[in-house]
Amino acid sequence: MERKNKATKTIFLLLLSMLLLHLDCSFCHAWNQDAIIGKWRDLRGTFEIEVYKNKEKYHGKILWLKEPNYRENDRKGMAGKPKIDRDNPDLALRNRPLLNMDLFWGCVFTENQRWEKGLFYDPLKGKTYQCSISMDTPEWLRVRGYIGTEILGMTMFLKRIEG
Repeated sequence: MERKNKATKTIFLLLLSMLLLHLDCSFCHAWNQDAIIGKWRDLRGTFEIEVYKNKEKYHGKILWLKEPNYRENDRKGMAGKPKIDRDNPDLALRNRPLLNMDLFWGCVFTENQRWEKGLFYDPLKGKTYQCSISMDTPEWLRVRGYIGTEILGMTMFLKRIEG
């Protein structure tokens, strides 16, 4: 019986340790609600966004694209033209340029030190998701797009380039 209790205790401590190691670091810091305002670049260096505040809500718009124009072999015959939101399900929005378009919008700073309740738009898929944002450090932003629950989503990491 004692051996079973020791094994149970060991498993519990192991699981607790794993949980603590994977906690979102945004809970480790007391962020100023405007801490995310500034310019950020994705890890692959393909785009830059500017996070800005409008009426207590935070938004992120595309400022720069590594490849702002469609390639020579574009599948829809738009070679050399500036990239637009051509996969948007709303036909009226398909001609808007990607530059200066909001990738996320409507996020509010919450008591758990995160920016939540916003929406994230993926122009490559033409889909909109729920959005939450957290900061690991003042230099790293974690933008999560998801459907229903954050467990079922994707995370985009951004590095600050100007703040």
